[in-house]
Amino acid sequence: MKDETERRGGERWGVAIWAVAVLAALVALPWAASDRLPERLATHWGADSGGPDGSMPLWAAALFPGLIWLVVVLLTVVLARRSERAASSPAIRGWPVAALLSGGVLLAGAQASIVRANLDHTDWRQADSVSVWTVLTFGVATVAGLAGWAVARRGPAAAPHAVAGGPSMDVPAGERFVWLSRTTNPWLRWIGALSGLLALAAVLVAVSGLIEVEWAAVAPFATVSVAALSCASVQARVTEKGLAVAFGPLGWPVRRWPAEDIESARAENRTPAQVGGWGYRLSGMGTTVMLRAGECLVIRPRRGSEFAVSVDDAERGAALLNALGGQRTH
Repeated sequence: MKDETERRGGERWGVAIWAVAVLAALVALPWAASDRLPERLATHWGADSGGPDGSMPLWAAALFPGLIWLVVVLLTVVLARRSERAASSPAIRGWPVAALLSGGVLLAGAQASIVRANLDHTDWRQADSVSVWTVLTFGVATVAGLAGWAVARRGPAAAPHAVAGGPSMDVPAGERFVWLSRTTNPWLRWIGALSGLLALAAVLVAVSGLIEVEWAAVAPFATVSVAALSCASVQARVTEKGLAVAFGPLGWPVRRWPAEDIESARAENRTPAQVGGWGYRLSGMGTTVMLRAGECLVIRPRRGSEFAVSVDDAERGAALLNALGGQRTH
């Protein structure tokens, strides 16, 4: 129950930050370039001619997309709460995040394209075409929506099966046992999210043409975002096939060890100071995925160094691995 409450709290904060960030971008972009824009902005382009055929005052061009975004956020939140009873369905669980991500990217990209098209023109009828930017915006919005859906539909990790504790256990022939545990480091998750927002803001500024932004300046923020998010969460799963450790919100990449290739498994307390810090660490103790100090599942492969991952309930995961390894050697 505590993990579920923390998960829901994190989701609410994530939605709030994303909603505010998109709203700020929609409103701020036209005002930031007001001295380089005409009094009225071209806001609509004809499908046939590709030229501008509709306009709005600058204040309306800044506020109208913001109002649309607020309506999208409110409707999504209300509908998501009403569908919570069906949240066990992965598709239903993932749609609110997909809608907010794709909708935010679509509106922000469209606003940046509008500002760029009107930039340094004295009349809105002189605005440049937005065809290329429209296609790119739709493509990025689609990818963002699919990624958000894939992340959200995974949901919280299922509780491990109630199997007997201890360093080993008896697994009756024909029976299948599954152990599953997931850990998240909130600090790494926030670092990844904030770095991603900074990278997105830099891209929007570059697309809008307000400032000449070197793409090399965006790369560090994007790299930090991907690296931090990839190491911010981990899921360990033990089945009759062995151990699988999945990284990041998408559950990829995945490291796998067949049960017959694991010599032994144990639970052990480790700290960041012992393994050299946070995240994916290589040290004299082998490889450690360190997301929080404390209990870790440690395996000793028949080939290579030890591997440890900081997850809860590691004792039962180790017991099941030892039992499965014992079955393979008999």
